[in-house]
Amino acid sequence: MAGAYGPDPARRRISLAFTTVQAVRHEGRSSGYRNEVLSLRLDAAVGSCAVEPGALSADALDDCVGATVADLLGHPLLPVRIAALDAYLGHVRPHTPDHGARPYPLPAGGSLCRSRARARAVVDLVSAEVSRSAERRPVLVVGVVNSLLEQLRSRGLDYLACDLKGGTTEWGEPVLTGTAAGLERCGAILASGMTLGNGTFQGLLDHAAATGRPLVMFAQTGSAVLPRFLGAGVSAVSAEPYPFFWLDGGPGVIHRYGGRP
Repeated sequence: MAGAYGPDPARRRISLAFTTVQAVRHEGRSSGYRNEVLSLRLDAAVGSCAVEPGALSADALDDCVGATVADLLGHPLLPVRIAALDAYLGHVRPHTPDHGARPYPLPAGGSLCRSRARARAVVDLVSAEVSRSAERRPVLVVGVVNSLLEQLRSRGLDYLACDLKGGTTEWGEPVLTGTAAGLERCGAILASGMTLGNGTFQGLLDHAAATGRPLVMFAQTGSAVLPRFLGAGVSAVSAEPYPFFWLDGGPGVIHRYGGRP
């Protein structure tokens, strides 16, 4: 708002607001899930924030269209504020090498194939951070994604699964619904950008900054926001701006920040 990133947010207007709703159950998996994402377009950039399915009213979209970024940074709904900030930062700090991004290609193929490819890219970052530590404690995974857990298992990395929805993982492991117990036991944190949209990110950031334990973020929500926290608690980021891997079967790219090249 003070203009440190360049263009005045009060002079930049959101031209388009939309939601994307997805339901998926991959072949061979015992359960499925649904996603809903709010996205705002600012020039060539699209900022996004995941929300609980059905939680966002149609009025929220009307609030966003034609509004300035400054207006939306003060919106009463946190997901709107996050999507607006993501759009603005994606506009002024796009995912390019000049801004620290390293592109990682995703292959064409089915949703599960592309999910596993993304998981390899994300867990590469985690493995690099864990290898630096003498502690052999489990990785706290905040936001359960089966392909990420599968990739951690394949590399012999222990983990604690945590998700507000609870339940069990694909392998029958209990899923924590809060992070407190997991933070006490873990040696590193792998967290979804969705923590930005539900208000739980700050606690993870504070813990990582206080303990020095690695915090790796995988982000569709806030993909342009989270790289700004590198060196201030966040160790590495896998940034995936809209359109996400599950929307298209063609080749794509995600952007990695921090960690080891």
